Amino acid sequence: MTRISAFIAGLLFGMGLLLSGMANPAKVLGFLDLAGQWDPSLALVMVGAIGAALLPMAWARRHPVAMFGGAMQLPARRDIDRRLVGGSLTFGVGWGLAGVCPGPALVLLGGGYWQGWLFVAAMLAGMALFKGLEAPGKSRQA
Repeated sequence: MTRISAFIAGLLFGMGLLLSGMANPAKVLGFLDLAGQWDPSLALVMVGAIGAALLPMAWARRHPVAMFGGAMQLPARRDIDRRLVGGSLTFGVGWGLAGVCPGPALVLLGGGYWQGWLFVAAMLAGMALFKGLEAPGKSRQA
């Protein structure tokens, strides 16, 4: 049941990215271009996504077990450290340059677009580089 629910959640997420325009790099770059031809429509998508997530997140915080079994996986740390800020900056710069972030990149990859393949390859290379640079034996709790 867990795999089926994960598949359905991923399918809904991907469809939402497609329908909202989040998988369209030109639309994302138009949203991020505050000084030019700004397209505010993605702000409404983000507000809607936050609103839709409020009730499920409140439910998740009160229940230690996920709906279809297994432990609830929520972040325990609340501090802001250099790694969080560095990762946020890297994400933001990458999103601003490419108009794509990991979720929409996987949608583009599934659609066979070369931009998706390029982004996912670069993302995997960055993950491997980070893992190689991270101090050996250093573990970080979520």
